[in-house]
Amino acid sequence: MSKKEIKKYQIISAIIVFILGTLLHFTYNFFDENKFIGIISSINESVWEHLKLIFFPMIFNTIVGYIYIGKKIPNFLCSKTIGIITAILTMIVFFYTYSGILGKNIAIVDILSFYIIVALGEFVSYIFMINRIKCNNKLSVAILLVILLLFVVFTFKAPPIGIFKDPIIQETQINRN
Repeated sequence: MSKKEIKKYQIISAIIVFILGTLLHFTYNFFDENKFIGIISSINESVWEHLKLIFFPMIFNTIVGYIYIGKKIPNFLCSKTIGIITAILTMIVFFYTYSGILGKNIAIVDILSFYIIVALGEFVSYIFMINRIKCNNKLSVAILLVILLLFVVFTFKAPPIGIFKDPIIQETQINRN
């Protein structure tokens, strides 16, 4: 697969993540706080829950991409995994750095950072793909499954630490009653 084709795929992938991630911010409330929907969408305003807006659309694109083009790119799964991890970690570091410096978070900065960070994650995936950097696809799948499991578990039983706390209601998970 050519660099141009991979670049085109990655741009389309980023656009899909922009759209799906934005929609997932609202789906939990739209579907009357359905627990299944809560697994893949943000159930509150915590940083952890907002990471789902990156992870689930990017994992969706990884699965679909693997079916259609992934077999033509030997390091596709590794590249996408590294892009997902880059985006998640960048979101955490950026949010806590800027909000720590300012002493508050600003909605427009949070929104714009989502789009920039998704683009960064897709760009990192692209760089790994075109440079044919070797990595272990089985390990990548295992890492993605662990992250998925963490999102599921922590949706229902989040530890009482800052990244999981909703700054609005100061609680951490579904069924807060």
